[in-house]
Amino acid sequence: MHLEGLVRKGTAEQRLVRRALIVLELAGGASVIGTARTLGIDREQVALWRDRYLEGGVSALGKDRPRPGKPKTISKATEEAVLTLTRMTTPEGGTHWSVRTMAEVARVSPASVQRIWAAHGLKPHLIRTFKLSKDPKFEEKLVDVVGLYLDPPEKAIVICVDEKSQIQALDRTQPGLPMKKGRCGTMTHDYKRHGTTTLFAALNVLDGSIIGSCKERHRHEEFLAFLKQIDRRTPKDLDLHLVLDNYATHKHPDVKAWLQTKPRFHLHFVPTSCSWLNLVERFFAQITTKRIRRGSFDSVKELEDEIKDYLRIHNEDPKPFKWTASAEAIIEKVARCRAISETLH
Repeated sequence: MHLEGLVRKGTAEQRLVRRALIVLELAGGASVIGTARTLGIDREQVALWRDRYLEGGVSALGKDRPRPGKPKTISKATEEAVLTLTRMTTPEGGTHWSVRTMAEVARVSPASVQRIWAAHGLKPHLIRTFKLSKDPKFEEKLVDVVGLYLDPPEKAIVICVDEKSQIQALDRTQPGLPMKKGRCGTMTHDYKRHGTTTLFAALNVLDGSIIGSCKERHRHEEFLAFLKQIDRRTPKDLDLHLVLDNYATHKHPDVKAWLQTKPRFHLHFVPTSCSWLNLVERFFAQITTKRIRRGSFDSVKELEDEIKDYLRIHNEDPKPFKWTASAEAIIEKVARCRAISETLH
């Protein structure tokens, strides 16, 4: 069974092993039929590679013979021209090439353009956005925050804090259709707005639990009230290391004055344009996908009740988000990105 499973695999290395096993079985005195039965393959295949080995020796086992087919009609120069046009230019009146616009300019068939692009991994219709932080203390802040995730201090809790503002209570104008075989569920694009709310959330990095509160606005007064809520809901004998972004309310004089009276609070700010470094953003993505985006709410109160219910269910069996990337790996990747972005293409 082990040999049969091995010889049926399709990688180049395993095909070579299969052919070698055929030769070894035959060299050991086995018949063609016996070798085919042992290896679980057709006897025609055994005879084929026996003859190939007798004709070309061991080197013949590592490659297939040329197969018939239509000869290549696209010249190397034409292929290079398509690649150069794709990478270095844009079509007249457009921002990127399509198969048909490129085929028209290069005077080849759309199928040929598709094959050339596929062979070189080019996908002009796709684009990815990026943003590099210009924070002069980028590395210092990055190392500080990642250090909290990978090696948290003793007798302390690491908490990621942020606000998800402007969550809209959208009431769909008509119910969608349920999914069925061959069709996904539907949701009408039309809706009525009933107002917005702001979710303040604090993620315990160790156990994944959430302290959350919905508020009408997201000024420094609401943020200060949420800090007091965190103070009440956490053990008094533990220090609190809060990971925050650079929103102005987090640095308001009233907030700083209150923090002066609470020495167990330690604030760690992520670099500018680096909200991805705050793990609570991952929770915001989760609640948006699982509860808010497809929901229909006829009032802000209903929206807030649904958010509170989601928080309750989440905290019954919380799962922490595990950070794995080291600060060194992130810095190296950002350096490569900067080098590429500064290169003249």
